[in-house]
Amino acid sequence: MSEDKAFKNLLGKDAATQLAAQVGAAWQGFDQQRFVKLATNKLGDLELTDRVKQFSRALAQTLPADVPTALDILTRSLPVPLPDCEAVTHGFVLWPIGQFIADRGLDHFEPSMNAMVELTQRFSSEFAVRPFLEHHPEATFDRLRTLCLDPNPHVRRWCSEGVRPRLPWGKRLGALVDDPSPIFPILERLKDDPELYVRRSVANNLNDIAKDHPARVLAICRRWSDGASEERKWLIKHALRTLIKQGHPEALALIGYDNPQRLQASLRIQPRTIEVGESVRLELELVTTSARPQKLLVDYVVHFVRADGTAGPKVFKWTTTTLAGRKKLELAKNHPMKKTTIRALYAGKHRVEVQVNGHRVTEAFFVLRT
Repeated sequence: MSEDKAFKNLLGKDAATQLAAQVGAAWQGFDQQRFVKLATNKLGDLELTDRVKQFSRALAQTLPADVPTALDILTRSLPVPLPDCEAVTHGFVLWPIGQFIADRGLDHFEPSMNAMVELTQRFSSEFAVRPFLEHHPEATFDRLRTLCLDPNPHVRRWCSEGVRPRLPWGKRLGALVDDPSPIFPILERLKDDPELYVRRSVANNLNDIAKDHPARVLAICRRWSDGASEERKWLIKHALRTLIKQGHPEALALIGYDNPQRLQASLRIQPRTIEVGESVRLELELVTTSARPQKLLVDYVVHFVRADGTAGPKVFKWTTTTLAGRKKLELAKNHPMKKTTIRALYAGKHRVEVQVNGHRVTEAFFVLRT
C-alpha cells in the first residue's frame, strides 16, 4: 500500500507530546521535552515510516540505555488493552514503540517478545516481529505457535499477521516468500478460530502465499474443504481470491464453479468510442444447450492501454448466478473510464474479455479518446 500524505500527519507534534506524557507517567526520569524536540526535528520533511523511525530513535536517546529496562518502561506506559476485536487500535502514536522493539530488541529476545505481546493488544506488533523472524526464526516461530492458544484474539491474530510473507507496509520476508513451510502450522491452529478477525488474517496469509506457491495453497484448501463449516468455507474462498480472480480452474472448482458446459456467449459494447470520464455499457448474452443448471461466476477483463501502446489486463467482478438448463441469460453493466490515483488512462483501442468460471468466453472492443 502506498503512503498517503495525510497519514504522516498522524505522527506530528501532538502525537509526540501524547507519547511523551504516556512514557513520563511510567517513568519519572523521562525527559519529555527533550523527547518531543528530538522526535519532531524537521518533521515536515519526513513521510510516515521515516517519522516512525525518528520517534524510535528519540525514545532510544531518552530512555535508559539498558534495553530490557527501557522495554519494561514502554510496556508499563501502554494504555489498557483493546476491549474487543472491533476496536483494532489505540492509534498510530504506539507504532514507534513497535519500531523501538524492532530496532533495539533483537539481542533481548524474551523481554522483546513479552513487550510485543502487550503491544499487539493495543496497536499491533506485526511490523516489530519481522526482524525477529529473520534473525531468530526457530525461537520466534516456536513462541508464535504457542501463542496461537492465547486467550486474547489480538495476540492470536498477531501470530498469523506478523508472519505474512507480503504484509502491506511491512518488510517482505524473502525466506518465507521462497519457502512458507514454517507458517503452515500456525495457520492450521488458527483456521477454526472463533473470531472472524483472526480467521481473516489466516485467509490473507494464504492469499499472500498463493501468489508464489499456488499449488501448496490449493492443496491446503482442498484438505480443509473436507467437512468444512460455513466459517471455514468463507476462509477458503477469501484465501483463494487472487487465484479466483485470475480464473484458476482448480480454485474455482473448490468453491463450486466447474467448467462451463455447452455455453455460448456474445458481448456488445456501446458506444464504441468514448472520451475519458465517460462510460461504456457492456451487454452480455449467455446461452446454454446443456440440460443441467450451472453455477456461473462472471467477471470481465479490461485491457488498459499503457503509455507505450501496450496493454495491461485488470479483472473486474460482474456477478454470480445460476443458469438454468437450455436457457438464456442477459446481463448489462456500465463501466466508467475515469482517471484514478492508481490508474492513468491513455487513448487507444481497449479490449474487453468476459470470463466465466475462469474461462474466457467472448470479447469486444471500444476506443478511448483523450
